[in-house]
Amino acid sequence: MSSVQGFYEATLELISTLEDTKLDRDTKISKVETQLEQRQQAMAGMAPPYSEAEMELGAKLIKFNEKATQLMQREKLFIQKDIKDLSIKKESSNKYINPYQSMATDGMFYDKRN
Repeated sequence: MSSVQGFYEATLELISTLEDTKLDRDTKISKVETQLEQRQQAMAGMAPPYSEAEMELGAKLIKFNEKATQLMQREKLFIQKDIKDLSIKKESSNKYINPYQSMATDGMFYDKRN
């Protein structure tokens, strides 16, 4: 199997893992990391000259690579949203625990009498 074929198959595995909605997030992240490492190794082994079949695979790979990038970007946005929601929940739960902690001192003045 050529290195281009290995890279192609690794890319397809990566896309299928990213599209799988049944996987737990932690499992998905660990699988994606290992698949990206395999892809990196396959990419390091690619060297010209390429055959006609490898050129066709390369054209398909460009489209699949864009799709993989979009799917990873989507996962990143989901993670960022969850982190933001978690920080908001943490902040609001702290307000219930100690509501006077972050009391603003605006509007306070001292009355000075002679």
